[in-house]
Amino acid sequence: MIKLELNRKTRQITAKEPPDVSSLQNGFFGEMKKGIIYLSPVEALYIMDIRNGRCYDEAGNLYTFNDIAALFLKAEKLLARYLTYKDWRDKGLMICAAAKAEGNYGKTVLIKYESSDFRMDAYSFDGLFFADDLLTVVDDVPTGKDLYQKYWMGQFGTYKAAHRGNISKLDIFETIFLLRHGGLQLRNKKLADIQKTARGRIKFFDDIYSVYEDWRKRGYVMKTGFKFGTHFRLYFPGASPVRTNTDWMHSKHVIHVFPRKHKQLISEWARAIRVAHSVRKTFILAIPGKKTKIKVDSENPRLDFLLYHRKKGGVETPKDGTPRYFMYSLTEDEYIGGEELAKALAECEHFGLEMVVGISDRESSVTYYVIKAIELPGSEYEYYEIEWVQP
Repeated sequence: MIKLELNRKTRQITAKEPPDVSSLQNGFFGEMKKGIIYLSPVEALYIMDIRNGRCYDEAGNLYTFNDIAALFLKAEKLLARYLTYKDWRDKGLMICAAAKAEGNYGKTVLIKYESSDFRMDAYSFDGLFFADDLLTVVDDVPTGKDLYQKYWMGQFGTYKAAHRGNISKLDIFETIFLLRHGGLQLRNKKLADIQKTARGRIKFFDDIYSVYEDWRKRGYVMKTGFKFGTHFRLYFPGASPVRTNTDWMHSKHVIHVFPRKHKQLISEWARAIRVAHSVRKTFILAIPGKKTKIKVDSENPRLDFLLYHRKKGGVETPKDGTPRYFMYSLTEDEYIGGEELAKALAECEHFGLEMVVGISDRESSVTYYVIKAIELPGSEYEYYEIEWVQP
């Protein structure tokens, strides 16, 4: 048994007995001051739950797990933080308070994507916009076929059977892109008209379109990600819908747009990532809008924990290693906003650590996602690869 002591006035929880102090110090719990271990509420709860800890106040009254938790209920995400802390510890890995972060650890990984100038031949053609479907039909056969084969713009003929049919269908993003950059004119609508229609039908349409154009202008092909629960699937420059031998070109990346002003249920966010992972596609999160400088408070990080990982022959510890990640602790039924996530990622960049999102579900099982920054040359937006991981 480990004996913990609660100071009811200050709400500080400590361990003072020499054997307990030694045990906790060896396990990298708390902070040592003059022979006494001072514990955070989460650490104290873990010791009571897992390490057979017993907590008493000055009068000798015994406190249960819920008694201690009730004292700190005003702390943000207390249970989410406890459950993710416990899970990481239970895997035999070290974890400590984010407030212990100092300096820049130099462990940020920047994934560099290629970029090229997108140039189209000069076209002048018309189409008919179908407002109910947010689609444009082009019945100019040579132009429709040329746009499809050269630039993978629109769908000529039938999906995966371009020889069946003579019309080309453009989605709303392709329609606007070609109105602005490709010589398209509509018989029945102006650009402003279809933009207004799209904004009324698709929430945050301007943000989603801006991401589409950002990648398209750098030579990438963007097609619907509907089958994978995302906004787009992404093909690298040079991709073509023309089948080679008997093989179709398959996308290896999907993009989901997360506007700064939007809040999304964590379970929906995680579901899209898991779907992408299940079909072996890399999930890219897009946060549109020019990146602004975010002030980081080094003394009071908004993230929750510093995570140590495995190394050859064992695990990293605060004694002989440095943290690998910053963890953001969440539960499946809460919401996260694009701006909130951007601020957390800026904090990771400041300390030179990658971010792990730890999500505790309704059964208290925790799922982890690693987030790595993408460099897309010429872009002012923020893009991140997100991967499901098992520590």
